Amino acid sequence: MIESGPLTRNMKTELLQRQQGHFRSPGARVSLSLIAGLLALSCGLAGCKHDDNSPAKEAPPSQPQVVESGAEDTVQVKAPERFPLTHAATQQVVSTLDVTGSVSPDVSRELPVLSLANGRVVALHVGLGDTVHKGQLVMEVQSPDVTTAFDGYLKAVNDEHLTQVTLQRDKLLFDKGAIPESQLQAAQNAEDDARADLTAAEQQLKILGVDKNHPSDTVKIYAPATGVVISQNVTAAGAAGVTFAGAAGSLTIADLSHVWVVCDVYENDLASVHLGQHADIHLNAFPGKTFSGTISDIGSVLDPSIRTAKVRIQVPNPGNLLRIGMFATATFAAMHAETATVVPSTSILRLHDRAYVFAPTNTPGNFRRILIKAGRNLDGNMVEVLSGIAPDQQLVMNALDLQNTADQE
Repeated sequence: MIESGPLTRNMKTELLQRQQGHFRSPGARVSLSLIAGLLALSCGLAGCKHDDNSPAKEAPPSQPQVVESGAEDTVQVKAPERFPLTHAATQQVVSTLDVTGSVSPDVSRELPVLSLANGRVVALHVGLGDTVHKGQLVMEVQSPDVTTAFDGYLKAVNDEHLTQVTLQRDKLLFDKGAIPESQLQAAQNAEDDARADLTAAEQQLKILGVDKNHPSDTVKIYAPATGVVISQNVTAAGAAGVTFAGAAGSLTIADLSHVWVVCDVYENDLASVHLGQHADIHLNAFPGKTFSGTISDIGSVLDPSIRTAKVRIQVPNPGNLLRIGMFATATFAAMHAETATVVPSTSILRLHDRAYVFAPTNTPGNFRRILIKAGRNLDGNMVEVLSGIAPDQQLVMNALDLQNTADQE
């Protein structure tokens, strides 16, 4: 009989060899089923320990375990005397407000080019964007109004001539006592009326732009002022005149020696702007160049969609450098200066859209990296610091040099 106690390592090996058919006993043969049963019984009684290799335990966890290493707050370098120190200082800084806008013509310096004679444009001598001078011929209009006006003028000339001859005859007759004074007065009155009609007919021709001594069916239109054509509402062979073109006129000429920069100022910033306030104008077309202007109007109505008001800045434009439609940035300065903490720009290390400074610690060679909020760039290669450090705090003069040295060591 086989004992039911625990199987030794040799017994297990022997049974496995019999199961695989590698062991042959000269006496009796043990069936494979009996050997398998003995193995199961032995493991149950002895408490065989096997490694749990179930797929459930070998699978990775359902969610990755992220272990944050944390920001590196200190760096250590050898020979720290190589990195000179500086102090955070205070400075009187005037707060500013930057807004965007565009260049527009000064409407008080715009003049429409009108043809009081309605008709067809037979010649257009200027176009949109051209510079014109006062008195320059800009277009010619063929108009039936000229014919009507000249006809009235000729009739007025004839009527005035007839009344003048009648008046002279009546004066002779009155002097000889042939007619009464009332007839002479009637002749004088007729002459005055005829002369008034002639004067009106001449004025009508002048308004239409027709020379009475050189009549023509074509009206010549001249520029009323020197400037740039900023609007063109008519083309050659098109209709012109106050009836056809409307009050806007066929062309619009603007004097661009002064222009407007119209900006959008948000509702929350309106308290920072006022009439007469100075503004610095910067344009993408002229990097590094600053134009000066003055606020001439602040809109009374806000745009309901973006909650902004239109602020108009009057800007001198020598040389017509500012062109209509140019994108501009206006900077308004506050009335009073404020005390701000400033540091040299070299003391700031910029990494991944963040700004840092390095401050020495009590341990020689160790520097603490401090996250700050940097503000505006100031004169003298200084940078405003809004938060993170206090005035008079010691800082490394060249933060980038310190960081590079620490990385190499």
